[in-house]
Amino acid sequence: MKFSKFAQALSQWSGSPRTFLVAIALICVWAVTGPLFHYNDTWQLIINTSTTIITFLMVFLIQNTQNRDTDQMHIKIDELLRVTKDAQNAVLSLDNLNQRELHALRKKYKAMGEGVEFDHTEAFPEPEPEAGEEKGELVTSR
Repeated sequence: MKFSKFAQALSQWSGSPRTFLVAIALICVWAVTGPLFHYNDTWQLIINTSTTIITFLMVFLIQNTQNRDTDQMHIKIDELLRVTKDAQNAVLSLDNLNQRELHALRKKYKAMGEGVEFDHTEAFPEPEPEAGEEKGELVTSR
C-alpha cells in the first residue's frame, strides 16, 4: 500500500467521531485508574508518552493530508483560470514568483477589488532569477 493511500485512510479514521470517543474513553480509563496506582510516576508516564507519540505521528499525517488538499485545490483553481476567457493565464505560474512579487500582485488585486481600474492585458512580472541562476531557468520549490 502506498503511503498516500495509507495516510488518507488513517486520516479518515482518525478524524471520525468514533475515534474521538475512543480517545476520550481511554483518557477516562487512565484517569479512573489514578487512585489505583496512587498517581505514581509510571501512571503519569503512560499518558505523557502515549500522547507525545500520537501527537508526533499526527503532525506528519496532517501535513501529508494538507499538502494533498492544497495540491488538489491548486489544480482545480488552475483549471478554472485556464477555461475562463478573461483570466490571465500568467497566474497559473505564480509559484515561480518570489515573496516581493507576490506581495505586489496582492496589492494590485486588492486595489482592483476596491474599484481601481487596471490594464488587464499587462503582463505579470517575470520571476527574478535567484542567486547563481540564469534568467529563464525556473526554480521549483515543490
